[in-house]
Amino acid sequence: MRIALFGGTFDPIHEAHLKIAREAGRQFHLDRVLLIPAARPPHKEGVTRTSYEHRFRMVEIACQREPLCQTSRLDEGGGSSYSISTIQRARAGLRPHDQLFFLIGADAFAEIRTWHRWREVVNAVEFIVVSRPGAEYQPIEGVRVQRLDGVSLDISSSEIRRKLAAGEPVPELAPGVREYIRRNDLYRGAPSDVGDDVDLNQ
Repeated sequence: MRIALFGGTFDPIHEAHLKIAREAGRQFHLDRVLLIPAARPPHKEGVTRTSYEHRFRMVEIACQREPLCQTSRLDEGGGSSYSISTIQRARAGLRPHDQLFFLIGADAFAEIRTWHRWREVVNAVEFIVVSRPGAEYQPIEGVRVQRLDGVSLDISSSEIRRKLAAGEPVPELAPGVREYIRRNDLYRGAPSDVGDDVDLNQ
């Protein structure tokens, strides 16, 4: 099987995340994309204001209409959500011949040398790097990289949080996710400057 790990804070998950997963599946003939909400992202320590369980449930709802996508609790737990730990847990559940990919934004990949145990990370997976306007990265010798082009990333979680806080319509969310947010009174009046997410990062 060809499986991609796609991690992020998903605060909240939106259509751009799903579009990335679908397009990666199409271009690289993936059998499954695991969407992995980060329990404690090390690069956003103290700024993810929505609980892990709420974020996990929103991803789960969004994936109900996406046959390729599966929600994963690989990052659930008390420690920081380092990518190498996630990769090792994912690999432990696969067969020897399964191929493991790591779906990541170009801006995050450009900083990969700053990640925790980054050499182990790059040796463990093949990267699918989502290109972004203005985001440049240098190839690293021996690192397996595929480019995912043609995916517009004009939606951001921070802008969605701003709209939700202001009570504005948010068509970028799946209907089930919008209803979950409404029912649980999430993001109402919350700050919108926490930043965006596309990757586990670190």
